[in-house]
Order: sequence, then structure tokens, then C-alpha cells
Amino acid sequence: MVRQLALFQTKKSSFLLFIIFLMNVVVVSAQVDLEHGEKLYKANCASCHKIDKKLIGPALQGVTEKRSQEWLIKWIRNNVELRASGDQDAIQIFEEYNGSLMNVYPQFSDDDILSVLAYVDNAAIEIASSQANVTQLVGEEVIESDNTFKLLIIALVLLVIASLLAKIKNTLKHTQGQETTTLLEDAGGYLQIVTKNKKIVTLTVILLAVFVVNGAWNFLIGIGVSQGYQPVQPIAFSHEVHAGQNGIDCNYCHSSARHSKTAGIPSVNVCMNCHTYIQEGPITGTKEIQKIYDAIGFDPKTGEYIEGYNQQTIKWVKVHNLPDLAYFNHSQHVNVAGVECQTCHGPVEEMEEVYQFAELTMNWCIDCHRTTEIKTLENPYYEELHKDLIEKYHGQTITVDKIGGLECGKCHY
Repeated sequence: MVRQLALFQTKKSSFLLFIIFLMNVVVVSAQVDLEHGEKLYKANCASCHKIDKKLIGPALQGVTEKRSQEWLIKWIRNNVELRASGDQDAIQIFEEYNGSLMNVYPQFSDDDILSVLAYVDNAAIEIASSQANVTQLVGEEVIESDNTFKLLIIALVLLVIASLLAKIKNTLKHTQGQETTTLLEDAGGYLQIVTKNKKIVTLTVILLAVFVVNGAWNFLIGIGVSQGYQPVQPIAFSHEVHAGQNGIDCNYCHSSARHSKTAGIPSVNVCMNCHTYIQEGPITGTKEIQKIYDAIGFDPKTGEYIEGYNQQTIKWVKVHNLPDLAYFNHSQHVNVAGVECQTCHGPVEEMEEVYQFAELTMNWCIDCHRTTEIKTLENPYYEELHKDLIEKYHGQTITVDKIGGLECGKCHY
């Protein structure tokens, strides 16, 4: 009886521990927001850190296993203060990276930091998974190339069959004493028969006229449309490497997009935030990065700026050009409407060299205003409008055109 009672107490304790564990998991998961963590990481960390590789700072993969949660919160929030407290790990990291200062984030709450760390762990798992699938992806590419090879073989077989049939035809003609002909001569004979038929000739002329008129129309409506425009830049800057592989947020370089009409072109100082330390690229080596140093006057060997240097401006070529009569405000779309950069500029993170992805015509903009829904409850800028809009449109989808998005004066001076 005593043994059974002890066993019952043990099971009861285990059950209570299990319940407490579940409660802790729920509490932690409630505090962690992966999406929020991703945004914070890309806006604040991606310029210096990669998940799986060393950049300016160390790779972040496995950092939550090496350091305690409490230590990481202190380090991220204010590493200067942590070093000043005499923490040996913080001092060692500082010395290991030659005294390079890491930004401090006193504005980050514990939940913010935990969300960033959770995103880092999740991204590390995804990277490991993608590396495990490399063999499978290579296999798929082989299959695709095999299909192309099969099509070429089929085309070659059809050509051989056509040649054999032509040879058989000429052999039969030869045995009957008839004159043999080539495939081109046969085609010319068929053409003579067709041209003698007035109905076929008339139909052909009509089809050609429609084709020519359609081509002329397409040419005329394309005047002034620069979709696909891809100018050569003074420096071979790869958005695929920076925004794609390194995950640098667009707003890090084009910060004025949040508060200005234009997205802006980053100054050389912004480039030097990273390239003071990163002196060789994965594609062009030191050649293109040296152009940055030549513009600002930096000696990569000594790691110092040249005193009295006559700095130069990098003459980037503008890719997206709107006519002077059109007004477009980046901050209105990025900061207020929450439009992603890729909506207008396409998958920039996949572009080795940037080109104009969208038409950027008046019709293209109007279609966007007619179809883009305004989430009034989720957007603080439209909270005051919410009740009036709901009452006015009686449950209809509220799109941009319903709040003046088609008014001429909004886009034209």
C-alpha cells in the first residue's frame, strides 16, 4: 500500500512538472514573435551579421546554445555597459574583433531581443534544411537538362525521318522514270498552287495587315515605357549579394524612403560602414570595392582614411524615371501604406544588376489603386476614417481609389 501511494505521488509530481513545462512553453511562445524578430534583425543586425557565415561580426548560428539568454539580452541591449561591468566574455569578444564597436539597443525590450534570437534559431534550422536538400535540387536540375536533351533528340529523329521519306519518294520517282525533286522545289510548287487561289491570297493579305497594325499599335503604346531598362553602373554593385545573400534590409541603404518623397541613393559613408572591414567581394574580388575607396579616400592596407584627400561622387545611373508631371511619394507608400519595395521594384534581392521591373505607367498605378485593399483596422493612419468608410461603403472592400486614390491632383501637379 505504501509502495502504491509513493508511486501515485511520483506520477502526480511528474504530471505537475509536465504541466508547468507546458505553461512555460506557452508563456515563452507568447512573448516571441518570429515575424517581428525578422524585421528587427533585417533592420538592425543584417548589415553586420549573417546567420551561417562571419561578416563584420561573427555568425549567429548556435549563439543561443553558447550563451545564456540573460547574458545575450544584456549584450545586445548594451554591450558597452556589459564590458564596463567586468564581464570577461564581453571583453574577450571585444578584443577578438580588434575593438570594433557594436551598436547598442537600449530601446529593445526583452521580448524584442527574444524575438530576434528566436528568428536567428529558426533561420539557422532553415539554412541547415536547405543545405540538406542541395542534392535533391541538383537532381531536379539534372532532370530538367535531361528533358531538354530529349527534345533535341526528338527533333533530330524527326529530321532524319523527313530526310528518309524524301529519299524514298525520289527513289520511287526514279524507278518510274520520273524526274526527282528536292524538298525546296516541292515547297515552291506548293506555293505556286496557293498563289493561284484568290481566297487564300485574300485571307493571307488580311492576316498580314492585322499583324502589321497590331505590331504598330504595340510599338506606339510602348513609347516612354522603360520596363526592363538596365543601365550599366559605375560600380558593379550586386543587390543579390547584399539584399539577398546577406539579407540587408532595403531601408538600411535607402533610409529616406521612410520619410521622404525619394528613396535616395546611399552616400559612400553608408558603404564604408561595412567595407571598412569587408575588403573583398565574392564575385569581383577587390576590383569594385576599390572604386569605393578611390571615391572616399581610404587606404585598405592601413585601414585609415587619407588625410586631405579630394573626395569624389560616385555617379550612379538612375534606373526608375517618372515623367516630371507625375508625383510619387515613397514615404506615403512605404511608411503609411506599408507597401513592400518588391511590389514596385520586383525581386531586387535576386537581381545581380538592377533593372526596371514594372511598367510604372499611369494605367499600372491606377490598377494598383483599384485593387489594393486598405486594412483600416490594422493601420493607425486610417483609424479615424474607419467608421466613416464602413458606413459609406456598407461592408464593401475598401480600396485605395475609395479614399481619393484616383483624384488627378494626388499624382499630378
